[in-house]
Amino acid sequence: MAVTAPAKIETYRALARQLRVDSIRCSTAAGSGHPTSSLSAADLMAVLLAGHLRYDFAKPDDPANDHLIFSKGHASPLVYSLFRAAGAITDQELLTFRKLGSRLEGHPTPLLPWVDVATGSLGQGFPIAVGVAWAGKRVLDAPYHVWALLGDSETAEGSVWEAFDRAGNEGLANLTAILDINRLGQRGPTELQWDTDAYAQRIEAFGWEAIVIDGHDLDEIDDALGRARDATRPTAIVARTRKGHGVSFLDDKEGWHGKALKPEELEKALDELGREPPRTFEAATPPRWSRPELKRGPVTLPAYTEALATRKAYGEALAALGRARGDVVVLDAEVSNSTHSEDFKKEFPQRFFESYIAEQQMVASAVGMQVVGLVPFASTFAAFLTRAYDFIRMAAVSRANIRLSGSHAGVSIGEDGPSQMALEDLAMMRAVHGSTVLYPCDAGQTAKLVAAMADREGIVYMRTTREKTPLVYKPDETFEIGGSKVVRGGGADDRVAVVAAGITLHEAIKAADELAAAGTKVRVIDLYSVKPVDRKALVAAAKATGGRILVVEDHWAEGGIGDAVLASLAEAGEIGLRYRHLAVREMPGSGKPTELLDAAGISAKHIVAAVKELSP
Repeated sequence: MAVTAPAKIETYRALARQLRVDSIRCSTAAGSGHPTSSLSAADLMAVLLAGHLRYDFAKPDDPANDHLIFSKGHASPLVYSLFRAAGAITDQELLTFRKLGSRLEGHPTPLLPWVDVATGSLGQGFPIAVGVAWAGKRVLDAPYHVWALLGDSETAEGSVWEAFDRAGNEGLANLTAILDINRLGQRGPTELQWDTDAYAQRIEAFGWEAIVIDGHDLDEIDDALGRARDATRPTAIVARTRKGHGVSFLDDKEGWHGKALKPEELEKALDELGREPPRTFEAATPPRWSRPELKRGPVTLPAYTEALATRKAYGEALAALGRARGDVVVLDAEVSNSTHSEDFKKEFPQRFFESYIAEQQMVASAVGMQVVGLVPFASTFAAFLTRAYDFIRMAAVSRANIRLSGSHAGVSIGEDGPSQMALEDLAMMRAVHGSTVLYPCDAGQTAKLVAAMADREGIVYMRTTREKTPLVYKPDETFEIGGSKVVRGGGADDRVAVVAAGITLHEAIKAADELAAAGTKVRVIDLYSVKPVDRKALVAAAKATGGRILVVEDHWAEGGIGDAVLASLAEAGEIGLRYRHLAVREMPGSGKPTELLDAAGISAKHIVAAVKELSP
């Protein structure tokens, strides 16, 4: 082991002491927080900041900066104390921790320019760090190193091991995991406590190098971090630490998790730690490096003349985007031959990222890749995105820009049965803050909406269909996010407005044509933008039809298109409604798509019957 110079050790020791003092001070001022979880990792972060991190805090957008992600986001007092020590924030701001309007929230968010992503939901920061490292290695050839601080409790999360697996398989030598093994979780000891060898053996099984150290020995920390930066494979530093270390009445004591010290306890702690004046500690300057210029040109989308599944059109549109833009990357969870993201993979294998059946890691990787300016599209069966929902929710907290596609939605997938049928996805994605939810009905509409997704901010979700669907629109049709299209009717004599999207739009068109032949005019609205919804078109339809609105959707009755329509009309003011909602209400089984649509009560014949009930 290399021996660190005494002067440097003294710098590390002074910084660690200051980080402990400030972690306690800011949490005491807030009256809440996690000071003991911060104290255990203070030595690790002191050596990282003053000895190994390459980061210009005055230029957080420098693409050569290292990335530091606190996966154990509850140790936010340590994050903010580190920023205070680096001179990025003032002591005055430090003491606004957890106060209304402060940038220093209870868990870190990108309101601070030195924070890449929101953490605090455990098991997420580390998988996102994998995405940042993966993009740096594969697409950008970047010099930055990615450091992720994990708590021992969060290693119970499966997503942590998805991340170890993916990084090990990809050989991400530009990634270091720092595990703070402080033995104590929220309610008592962790599963493995201080069995650092068990942690190391598990990690090494995924192709990593594990370095076991005393997490309070500054020499050992310095040596391990240096080895990690120079490694040829991903490195995990398994550091045995003590929760609350540095303050005798907190050190390895149960019952202190998530508790701030009282003012008198703060004074006692400061007596032990010392009351030296605060200093500023500089991190090393990152190397001079310019991000490569990634191609950006006009997109030439396919033109369609015959029926095609919207999932296939999704893949073809991705390939078209890839030809025009070098910043577009695509991720999939081992179903690319079904989602058709393989169309992109065939042309741009270096920008295609296989996540295998690890949907949490797939979404986390997408979040990490957008951190460094890439435009990620991630796809799998819509039903399986439910596994990654917490990552999607937290991506919104991160103000992340990611695009998701869920195929094989609804009973219309057919024989595979209900385990594969997404019947909750529209509700799930509508509930995400600031999200956009799209549900195209034909190939041309799909392609144009995929192109629109590329520059859309926030979480954007597209629901695609397994079965081939006829073309509804001519090639020159345009589709605005937040808009809709009237595909039948539209006159003052429309008796009922039928609102549908995707697969049920085709059933609504069949029903409208049958009704028109019998003398009943129906307005059919293609609500391809489920969120934001076209309130103006819905209000106009309700007024024209005397409030007769029929919604038909291949989704559970709760939370989907029906609720979007009702909420929009309710917010518009008083409109007397005569409302019917056709949706999936019984657990489906296996069968032909047409059989299942009919059995669920959402086929053309059921639409005809519902229109007749609304407009006798």
